[in-house]
Amino acid sequence: MRRRAAGIGHQGMVAVAVLATVLTAAGCGTDSGPTGSRATGSADTADSGGKSAPPKASAGSLTWKFEHIADFRGELTDVAVLAEDDIWAVGTENNGESDAHLLHYDGKRWKREPLPEALGTTDYPPLLEEVGEEALWLRPQVYEEGTGVNPWARWDGTRWSAVPNPPPGKVGDFEAAGPDDIWILDGEQTARHWDGTHWTTTRLPYGASGLAVVGPDDVWAVGSRSTGPGTELGHGERYSQPASMHWDGTSWKSVETPQARFEEPIPPEPSAGLGQVFALDSGEVRAYGNNTFNHGEVENEPADEYIRLRWDGSKWVEQEPAPGGCTLRTPVGQDDEGLFLDGNWYLTDDGRCVKIKRHRLPLSTGARKGSNQSLWLKEIHRVPGTDEWLGAGHVQVNQSGDPFGAPVVVRLKCGD
Repeated sequence: MRRRAAGIGHQGMVAVAVLATVLTAAGCGTDSGPTGSRATGSADTADSGGKSAPPKASAGSLTWKFEHIADFRGELTDVAVLAEDDIWAVGTENNGESDAHLLHYDGKRWKREPLPEALGTTDYPPLLEEVGEEALWLRPQVYEEGTGVNPWARWDGTRWSAVPNPPPGKVGDFEAAGPDDIWILDGEQTARHWDGTHWTTTRLPYGASGLAVVGPDDVWAVGSRSTGPGTELGHGERYSQPASMHWDGTSWKSVETPQARFEEPIPPEPSAGLGQVFALDSGEVRAYGNNTFNHGEVENEPADEYIRLRWDGSKWVEQEPAPGGCTLRTPVGQDDEGLFLDGNWYLTDDGRCVKIKRHRLPLSTGARKGSNQSLWLKEIHRVPGTDEWLGAGHVQVNQSGDPFGAPVVVRLKCGD
């Protein structure tokens, strides 16, 4: 299951004493909840004072520890965890070429492997999609409409083979409730569903960028609309508004969604929309977006506004604001006692905001003692059957004369 959210962020560190008190409340990855989430777009920029060796984690702290540091400079763009001895990652090197490859962990060692022939050629790093407990799909990233059918590959635990009847063209958000229940966004206003045999195409009321599957007849899509109430500014100008849509097992229906609007004078080229929707284990649905405009054209610009909504069973209402560094963060995963948020934050169910710590790279990687280091994770996944999570991305090392990115897999375990 995917959540295109992502990242891992910018605020200051929370005291170790606070982390220790939160540990008993933080599940940090139980068997309940979504297994994975994309985390693209932000980094943990807090540093640890230039120490060269990874500090020993204090009892009760939440800390990403290095599971694997790849032997090339670049990044890991995706990861999938089928089992403790069956982990896959997509890596790219910083050499200016399209050289995506796979890394596989079999329980003993990490091994570099080429992309499977069944995938065909691809201009961008492919995406790993877990579609069941032991099923993994590898799909190309396509950024242009009307590109026809592109090959996909699947891993059955032993070998890669072609995915039969892959969907055509550009694929956006991908949400798998199981190998026979997959939803994707295809283009601006189209959704497709895989039932194990074929893809069914349905038309959305509005353009959508985010999906959340609550159940077989309970699917949400969010995006924006350019028609209807609140979208007209006069003189032919439009003010796009947040939009949400619901699948009830028969059709997609538009759901009334709160409008967003700047106070007068309205800044130039305003637009509001929802970009992410997230379903909690409880069934509660949350949506996230922004109200923004074309910056740099006028003086005394207003600040962008963040949209945070919660479905109460009958209508969208504003979410209660989260404390501290969790205020503007969006979910990228859930465990038994809280939410993982972009930026390496954790929000407990009882409302406490925790910063997840991290280690520094060892000097053997080429990172100097005084270098500035930030952890950028593209995705996190729970390790099946454990209370541990894996994340993949890179550590950005900024240092005079030799900045670089170190591809990493990191692990989080409660009480470690």
